[in-house]
Amino acid sequence: MALSIEPGAPRSAEAGALLQKLDEALSRGYSPDQQHGLSLDALEEDHVHFFLARLDGTAIGCGALALFDGFAEIKRMFAAPSARRGGVGKALVAKFEETALEHGRPLLRLETGIYQHEALQFYERLGFERRPPFGAYLDLPPHTTETSIFFEKAL
Repeated sequence: MALSIEPGAPRSAEAGALLQKLDEALSRGYSPDQQHGLSLDALEEDHVHFFLARLDGTAIGCGALALFDGFAEIKRMFAAPSARRGGVGKALVAKFEETALEHGRPLLRLETGIYQHEALQFYERLGFERRPPFGAYLDLPPHTTETSIFFEKAL
């Protein structure tokens, strides 16, 4: 079985199916204003790199890396439940790290939710450390980030 991480099109059917499952998972426990995923339009912006994880050609995960001044942010990362604990998440993060460094961003950041227990443990296992809100999150009303946990990792 061959796992690959490659650039993808956010509006493709396979990406759409994965993003829909991610949206369904995030809709449980979070109000709409507490969900900070990028829109499809935003996923297609020049400073965003969208990737698909494939196992033997089948899309089983996705994620995006948004480049900002001094850091890169992981957005919209998802692995199908059947593919979890199989290295998909680690492979996606490795691709994000590689891409961030290629673009001169030695700091990787992300926001996830307090109910995403698997994600919290996953990021901590990969060496991410909790930090206060950053970037655009600083400008949001406090109630919109009260269910958020922020992480960063120096590369």
